[in-house]
Amino acid sequence: MTVTTTLKLPDDLKAQVTLAAEASGTTAHAWMVNAIAAQAELAQRRQAFVASALRAEQEVAEYGLVHDADEVFSYLIAKTESRKATKPKKKKL
Repeated sequence: MTVTTTLKLPDDLKAQVTLAAEASGTTAHAWMVNAIAAQAELAQRRQAFVASALRAEQEVAEYGLVHDADEVFSYLIAKTESRKATKPKKKKL
């Protein structure tokens, strides 16, 4: 189901939308719907990221276990270079 929504745009923004829509081979309406959908998805992903970070912060506060960033970076670099890598160990804060 779709719902009609009125969106009032300043003239200069409407012109930008029109040009962008034409360049992408779509209508201004479709371009705006896609832009709003992309921003809504981005907002959801950002909220999920922040929620995950807050859970991780609580976990560290509860257990005090962390990885040393230098060890993690060295491990990842070694893995991407197909070298033998030792997984970093968790350490007490």
